Amino acid sequence: MTVTDLVSYEDALASYDPVMGLEVHVELGTKTKMFCGCSTELKQDANSQTCPVCLGLPGALPVVNEIGVESAIKIGLALNCKIAEWCRFARKNYFYPDMPKNFQTSQYDEPIAFDGYLDVQLEDGEIFRVQIERAHMEEDTGKSTHVGGATGRIHGASHSLLDYNRAGIPLIEIVTKPIEGAGARAPEVAKAYVAELRELIKALGVSEARMEMGQMRCDVNLSLRPNGTEIFGTRSETKNVNSLRSVERAARFEIQRHAAVLSSGGTIVQETRHFHEEDGSTTAGRIKDNAEDYRYFPEPDLVPVAPARDWVEELRKGLPELPRLRRARLKEEWGVSEHDMQSILNAGAVELIVATIEAGAPADQARKWWMGELARNANETGRGLDELPITPAQVARVAALVARGDLNDKLARQVIEGVLAGEGDPDTVVEKRGLKVVSDEGALSTAVDEAIAGNAAIADKIRGGKVAAAGALVGAVMKATRGQADAARVRELILEKLGVEG
Repeated sequence: MTVTDLVSYEDALASYDPVMGLEVHVELGTKTKMFCGCSTELKQDANSQTCPVCLGLPGALPVVNEIGVESAIKIGLALNCKIAEWCRFARKNYFYPDMPKNFQTSQYDEPIAFDGYLDVQLEDGEIFRVQIERAHMEEDTGKSTHVGGATGRIHGASHSLLDYNRAGIPLIEIVTKPIEGAGARAPEVAKAYVAELRELIKALGVSEARMEMGQMRCDVNLSLRPNGTEIFGTRSETKNVNSLRSVERAARFEIQRHAAVLSSGGTIVQETRHFHEEDGSTTAGRIKDNAEDYRYFPEPDLVPVAPARDWVEELRKGLPELPRLRRARLKEEWGVSEHDMQSILNAGAVELIVATIEAGAPADQARKWWMGELARNANETGRGLDELPITPAQVARVAALVARGDLNDKLARQVIEGVLAGEGDPDTVVEKRGLKVVSDEGALSTAVDEAIAGNAAIADKIRGGKVAAAGALVGAVMKATRGQADAARVRELILEKLGVEG
C-alpha cells in the first residue's frame, strides 16, 4: 500500500481508535559486551571484536556484565519501576544469520524492572502518562550488509556480509503497556515518549542514545479498534525506527494504512514492517511470531541476578535530576513562559542554552542567540541546532563582545555568520572583517556633523521639537559607519549638537 492508497488521517480517526505499544532498545555505553570481555568500541574492522563467547562457540561460558546490570537498575528506577529481587536470563530461540548462537540471551517472564511509568509533555503542555510494562536486559545481534540489490535489503541481493562486532553489546529493552486514550494525538504521544525517554537515558549517563547511530531505536506496534469498542485489533510492528520524526510518521502512516484496509473489508496481518524515510511509508517484513514461538527457556549457563536492596537504594539516591523536573527548574530560573520553554524544547535548544550559560553568557542572551539568529540559520539550512558549526562557548563569546560594547546586535549577527562559514572563532572573525563598534568619540562626532549637514531639513524638524525624526539621522550615521557605531550614543550626540533634550 502506498501513500496515495491511504484514507485521510481525519477519516481514520472518525471510525477507529488507535492503540500503541512502543518497544525501545537502548545500547548501553559499557566498555565491554554483556556476557564477555570483548570491546564495544565503534567503527573497528569487521569481526575484530569477537571471541568464543559472543560467537557462540561450543563450550564457551558467558559472564554477566555488572555495569550492564547497574545501568538496567538505574533505568528501571528512573522509570518508576519496581526492581526485581530475583530474576534470570532466558534463551530466545530463532534463526537469523547475524545471530551467531541461533538464540538471543534475553529476559522473558522475569525482567529486572517492571510496572513503571513515564510522564511526557506534549507540545501544548498537556502531560500524558505512559505506563511501562517492563525493562529487561539482553544482547544485540550482529550486522548484515546485503550486497548487490537496489534497496540494501535482503530481497534482490546477490550475497550478504556479516559483521559480529555488535553481537553481544548490552541492550536494555523498554516495553510500554498498551497506550490507550491518545486518540488523534497518538503519533505525537509516541514522539514525545521516545524524546523524553532519550533525554532520561542521556541524563542517567548509561548511553549516548544517538538514534542516528542505532544506539537507540524504536519498534512501533499499532492496532486500530472501532470507536466505542474495547477489544484490541490485530497489530503491526514497524521495526527499528531511528529518529523522533520517523516515530511520529510511522505511527501516523500505520493508522491510515490500517484504516484503509479495515474500511475496505480487508484483514490486518500481524507482521513486522519496514519504515521508509523518503516518503514516511512502511512495507511488509515478515509474519510476526508470537512469544511462544521463540521457545523461551531459562539460560542454563548464567546464574540468576538478585540485586541487593541496599545496592538498589544506593543507586536510587544517586539518580540525577530527571529531565522533566530539570526543565521545570530551568523555566523558573530563566524566567520564561511555558510556551517559550516548550519552543526551546521543540527546537532542541535546552542543552545548548545551558552550556552557553555555563560558558559565561547571561541566560537571556543565550536564549536570544540560539532561538533567534541560530534557529533561523538552522531552519534555512535544514539542520538541527546541534548540527550547526558553532559551539556554546563561541556563542557566549559573541554575547560577551556585545556586553562589552565591542559589537552591537547587527555586527554580532555578522560575526555569527562568519563563524558558521568557517572563518574562525568570534575574535578572529571580528579582526578579519573589521567589525568592531566605532567607539572613537572624534570619529562619531564627525559622522554626526556630516549627517546633520547633509540632512538640514530633518535637523530643523528636530530643533523644532520633533525628536522622533532623529531616527533618520541615526540611520544615516549607521550607514556611513557600516553599522559599526553605537546607535544609542549616536542619538545622544545628534540631540546634543542640535540643542534638544532627549
